Amino acid sequence: MTPSPSCDTFEYGIPYSLLCLGAAGVIPLDPLPNLIDQVYARILEAISDRTLQPGQRIRQNELADKLGVSRQPVSHALHLLHRQGLVAESGRRGFEVTQLDPSRIRQLYEVRGAIDALAARLAAQRAASDAAGRARLDAALAAGRRIDRKTSLAELIVLDVDFHRAIYQLAGNPVIEETIAPQWPHMRRSMATVLSELDYRGSAWAEHATIAGHILAGDAKAAERAALAHAQTAGRMTEEKLRATDEAAA
Repeated sequence: MTPSPSCDTFEYGIPYSLLCLGAAGVIPLDPLPNLIDQVYARILEAISDRTLQPGQRIRQNELADKLGVSRQPVSHALHLLHRQGLVAESGRRGFEVTQLDPSRIRQLYEVRGAIDALAARLAAQRAASDAAGRARLDAALAAGRRIDRKTSLAELIVLDVDFHRAIYQLAGNPVIEETIAPQWPHMRRSMATVLSELDYRGSAWAEHATIAGHILAGDAKAAERAALAHAQTAGRMTEEKLRATDEAAA
């Protein structure tokens, strides 16, 4: 089976799309040279969209069988994820998916808010002179507006990431993407927390539309304010939901 481009496009070692995992869960891989990267990407996807739940133990042999690979690339990939704080050691040579830390999420969104605000301001300043960037942002917004109650969580995350990456690219400063890239795995997990709420999905894209409108109109200050407010709202909602979950489990 030849993998679709959506499954095998990578940015900074992170899959550009989360659509590789279907309803049945993890799917087998083709034996390509970058096998460890592919295994890493698939496990990361499973963690991001909750195919692998927080606290769930990862059985390396079982996972290797599902992916259609040997245990070695799975082991290497899990050690990479361990260094990123996405899995933790559990028992003898075992791993489990880490829990999301509400305080850490708040800190992450404090930083993301500043970066997104900067990106939106720069994008608004460049919008008039970058037709391709405007078109990319328009397309990302249009795709997001087509979501409905049946849209999968994995696809919602992809669309959300696409929208923000379109702003980063329109900003014209590659350091923005380079700075935020290491945090995307954690942000994908936090996105899943709030996007699982059906009521918030429409609100999120209404906020996206406001941000895009200011950018395309060239209103740098308004774009900056809207992007910051959006990040603050998402961060607050995620932290509150995680704390409520922790309290309910206590």
